[in-house]
Amino acid sequence: MRMVTSVAAMQRLALRWRRQRTPIGLVPTMGYLHQGHLSLVRKARQQVGTHGVVVVSIYVNPTQFAPSEDLGNYPRDLPRDKRLCGDAGVDLLFLPDNNQMYPANDAVKFSTYVVEESLSRGMEGASRPTHFRGVTTVVAKLFNLVLPDVAVFGAKDLQQAAIVRRMARDLNFPVKIVVAPTVREADGVALSSRNKYLSLDERGQAVALWQAIEQARRTVRTSKQPIAPGRLKSELKWLIETRPAARVDYIEFFDPATFEPAAKVRRGAHMALAVFVGNTRLIDNARL
Repeated sequence: MRMVTSVAAMQRLALRWRRQRTPIGLVPTMGYLHQGHLSLVRKARQQVGTHGVVVVSIYVNPTQFAPSEDLGNYPRDLPRDKRLCGDAGVDLLFLPDNNQMYPANDAVKFSTYVVEESLSRGMEGASRPTHFRGVTTVVAKLFNLVLPDVAVFGAKDLQQAAIVRRMARDLNFPVKIVVAPTVREADGVALSSRNKYLSLDERGQAVALWQAIEQARRTVRTSKQPIAPGRLKSELKWLIETRPAARVDYIEFFDPATFEPAAKVRRGAHMALAVFVGNTRLIDNARL
């Protein structure tokens, strides 16, 4: 497995692969890898084949964190990440730093950002107003540096994946966006790097997100009529917050094509939620 830290070297190598007609698959990550990330690597390999190259980028992107968020404490374990990527058959690990991605000095300050203005309005966009500007900016940069034919994202971050797909379409990036299924623990908790923050007791309470999704599915399945979203949100909020460490940030029901809020909740709608368990903010989503 090759490792590259220079953006110029990464782009030169990607241009060479392009000239050689070598398919390129990209899995963008912030590191502290788990089996969910490795499932994206496997999906990328399926997309590009044995003659293609799979690139995993590891970069904790500061522009998608608000000042009050956990940038400084975000979990990192690069030696372990390298080992996992090597074992998974990754061809190249791209490891840029802030000076490479956001160069700044007295003469030249980074000042160009990419903003999606429709799909990013609700849910994570409303709760974390600067988040998606950072995501779309760094992903656009990665697309320009790695020049992938395909990029793989996880369904746990469904809104993010939809926004990246919209950005690629609107800005004519020649890249196919693939969304891989969420990987879960045996009790339904979605794999996330932030699960590391949870104490043993909090980890037990984190199952409330999946239990709320299952309860919403049961309610929709057994209801003879579409359901008022406000009523269902209140019921699920009560269910979640019976756990002493759990506090709901949002619960939303929406059209998965437009991300517009659902006027009534029925089969085929999508549900997303964000919940603080202790000080750790977890997200999840599922089709109902």
